[in-house]
Amino acid sequence: MFSTSRRDFLGVSGMGLIAGLAGAKGWAAAPPSERVRHAVIGTGGQGKRHAQVFSGFEDCQVVALCDVDPERRNSIAQRLERRSRVAVHEDYRRILDDPDVDCVSIATPDHWHAPIALAALQAGKHVYVEKPCAHNIHEAMLLAKASAASGKCIQHGTQGRSGAALQAAVIFLREGGLGKVRMAKAINHQHRKPIGRAPVSEPPEGVNYDLWLGPAPEHPFTRNRWHYNWHWFWDYGCGDIGNDGIHQIDQARWGLGVGLPKSVVALGGQLYYDDDHETPDTQTVLYEYDDCHLMYEMRLWTDYPLEGLDNGVIFYGDKGVLEFGRNGCVAKFIGGEEKHFGPYADIGDHVRNFLDCVKSGAPSDLYAPIDEGTVSTILCHLGNIATRVGRTLTIDPETGQCLGDKEATALYSRTYRKGYELPAVL
Repeated sequence: MFSTSRRDFLGVSGMGLIAGLAGAKGWAAAPPSERVRHAVIGTGGQGKRHAQVFSGFEDCQVVALCDVDPERRNSIAQRLERRSRVAVHEDYRRILDDPDVDCVSIATPDHWHAPIALAALQAGKHVYVEKPCAHNIHEAMLLAKASAASGKCIQHGTQGRSGAALQAAVIFLREGGLGKVRMAKAINHQHRKPIGRAPVSEPPEGVNYDLWLGPAPEHPFTRNRWHYNWHWFWDYGCGDIGNDGIHQIDQARWGLGVGLPKSVVALGGQLYYDDDHETPDTQTVLYEYDDCHLMYEMRLWTDYPLEGLDNGVIFYGDKGVLEFGRNGCVAKFIGGEEKHFGPYADIGDHVRNFLDCVKSGAPSDLYAPIDEGTVSTILCHLGNIATRVGRTLTIDPETGQCLGDKEATALYSRTYRKGYELPAVL
């Protein structure tokens, strides 16, 4: 249900969420100009990268930036204004109110991804949303629903899907180049330093901390719940499985040609950190499908390769293995032969694909459409939920629902602060 004819080898059936919604009414619509007018919401490390990459294309003009941190947003605006004037906002709603903005990219903390994406769709904007597309499974399902109803382009920030070498390798797998593939391993293997313990303090001067918290529960400001380290708190982030591991899980799922699993088992915890971290530093998740398994392995306390890779994917087939890694894609056959597919993906290719689809009004030509991003995001959340409840989850692969487990199902959503509730989808 999540695939399209042009991407038959890329897409897979995920879950029965969006049938019959493509013709829904009530969404604003305005075609972009030949020169796409783009806005970046969230100007941290990845948002800064968005501003640089989008503005690097001659047919795209970054016209607005938004961040609750005035130092960040003003610094990037100054760089961009060497080329053209850029509006600067604290509140993302000012961008959505601007009828001249064609599209937005969302590089905020995870807990703001889906709320802003939903509001942007309602405002008639095309959306590039960073991974994971949602802070919880309920939000991801709503975003898939809204995508079908809006008819807008919604690109997910899993840029590996725009890599020509990875695309060729997926075709190779689907055509039986490795024989039968029964297992893929998604590896997230790196050293992330401890963050220590940060006391309660005042937010930085000029920062609208209430707006930063948004839908999350009220909590006093600490430096560890701020720039980047928010990833390691359940209120705002999803741990490293949703931060970095989602790239490898998405690529493993893509290569295997699978959607949602029928069961998930996981172990995880803190074997390394003794600080403010809430999310695991060590995690192993096994996703079960009818005729194959997908395994995710995460260790955040090692700086050496595992099976030749730091972050990457290995597919195990009858004829050998295929590796996706930062050094490129290569198949290694039993007997010693190798087949090289080329270098890894670049975010520039991903942005270019998004801009082309915005200009042509063709969401079906996106390499990482939100229906695929939704499935990979849900896999990450299922891995975290199985880790937190400490038992195997039985999943309905068509709907994504967890069967017979009220505690796990309760983690599919969250309570939203008054004034920051999710936008209505339909």
